[in-house]
Amino acid sequence: MRRWQEHLPSLQRRLALPQTSLQLCLLGMLGGLIAALLIILFRLAIIGLQGFFLEHTDDFSSIDADFRWLLPLAGAACIGVIALFTGYRHYRLGIPFVIHRIKTAYGVMPFRNTLNQFFGGILALSSGFSVGREGPSVHLGAYGASTVGRYLKLPYNSIRILAGCGIAAGISASFNTPLAAMIFVMEVVLREYRIHVFIPVMLASVVGALATQLVFGHDRELAALDIINLSVWHFPYLILCGIIFGAVAWLFNRNLMLMLHTFKNWPLLLRLALAGAVTAAVGYVIPHAMGAETGAIQFAINSPTEIHLLMVILLGKFVLTLFAIGLGVPGGIIGPIFGIGVVLGTILAIVPAIIVDNSSNAGTYAVLGMAGMMAATLHAPLAALVAVMELAANQHIILPAMLVIVTAYVTTVQFFNNKSIFLMQLDFMQLPYKLSPADDVLQKVGVLAVLSQDYQLLDNPTDPQVRAQLDNLQPPGQLLIKRNEQDAVQFYTAQYDVSLSLSGDSAVQYLPVKGLSQQCTMAEVLAELEDKREGIVYIYQDNPEQPMGVIRWDQLRALLIKQNNLI
Repeated sequence: MRRWQEHLPSLQRRLALPQTSLQLCLLGMLGGLIAALLIILFRLAIIGLQGFFLEHTDDFSSIDADFRWLLPLAGAACIGVIALFTGYRHYRLGIPFVIHRIKTAYGVMPFRNTLNQFFGGILALSSGFSVGREGPSVHLGAYGASTVGRYLKLPYNSIRILAGCGIAAGISASFNTPLAAMIFVMEVVLREYRIHVFIPVMLASVVGALATQLVFGHDRELAALDIINLSVWHFPYLILCGIIFGAVAWLFNRNLMLMLHTFKNWPLLLRLALAGAVTAAVGYVIPHAMGAETGAIQFAINSPTEIHLLMVILLGKFVLTLFAIGLGVPGGIIGPIFGIGVVLGTILAIVPAIIVDNSSNAGTYAVLGMAGMMAATLHAPLAALVAVMELAANQHIILPAMLVIVTAYVTTVQFFNNKSIFLMQLDFMQLPYKLSPADDVLQKVGVLAVLSQDYQLLDNPTDPQVRAQLDNLQPPGQLLIKRNEQDAVQFYTAQYDVSLSLSGDSAVQYLPVKGLSQQCTMAEVLAELEDKREGIVYIYQDNPEQPMGVIRWDQLRALLIKQNNLI
């Protein structure tokens, strides 16, 4: 233990630099393993609870309707009790909240929010609400991996990367899609592609996939779909399908935001009760619309020609998802989007099936529906393409998926002015997620990477002592800092300033110096020095009264000029 503590400062300094390192890769894998274990526990808890009343996981059509309608009501009540116990102000959950924390708090997730997400997500998914498990997976993954960084007191720039590793491992452990998880983190959550981030995120995603395969096997949810290679004459119709997916995605996003605005002033318990009542009523009639996405997908797989029933399931899934997400039920939105896309794609497959009198294309169109809806709703076209490739485990889907994804995305953006549902939710919740160009650059560099020890420190000196030390500084431009233990502000820089003396003699000017933790990044230094564009801050490790170095404005300025010429 002591030897590890001796090596910790060098590790912290190494990770303060925005560079690929073996240490960060190993920590990313450790964080990914912790995240994967949390997700496995989360999934096992859902399977265990559902095992008491369902014959098959997430298949709510397998239980009697007289009992089925009670599940959402009981689940809503239990979710409300947990929210009451943890505090309503900690009831900000899901991927939008994680994006906000990544941008403003380096991915450090509050403990009480995580409790809400873990237990609330288990109850929501077990009781039939139309929410996805990826929302809790992203939250829990970020919490588990960032905890490693917090425990080791690593620089915040590396904790942010570890949070991304946890998110990738969490999604990978949920859906067994390591490549799609990695792309999703880079495209949607971190919103950047940098090699020193990409490598540890990739490794963490691999760890998440391996962990879930050891527990749940290698099965993929869409592997049962019969995917065949579409001939060229399908492609004009695929363009039309992409337009429909883009329009439906806009309709979904628009109505979800309408739900959020309509019920924003309702008390949480009342909103949960309404969500439970709507889910109970619709689920009583349309059980395949309940749950994350498995029920709807399985019906589409088994009955691709039952168009009327598929349309009823599509409408039910649409309504249940809007009420569940819009009223604050803990869970994700991607799972239901998958279900809606698969059902809609299966319905659209009826046109070529009528022309050729063959329904064998239904599986292919189902997967394309999922891809188009994900790309247009989340504004994640690359993640959508990779997700369907992995979930379907069939290379024949690539070319038609690319066509559908591009068409759906362009349609929803250009003709409907549709934004990513995550960004729309963030704007609604008034959670900041945008950074200035300077902050975006400086958040990636820890203060330990720029730390200078070119200064002299005097404890409780008198003015004559300060003058004598200023006269004898070697080299002459060296900083002199005095510590005054009697003042509330303990540290001051001391320098000559002729303008302070009426007699023309040099006078000593004392300027207060603020301290920052060694975990901070250069973005916090900019926040302290930006107004005056001069001065210094001192850096401390554990004790604010013991400085370990300083950072000057000119060092910050040089870093900005070197990185992106931002000043």
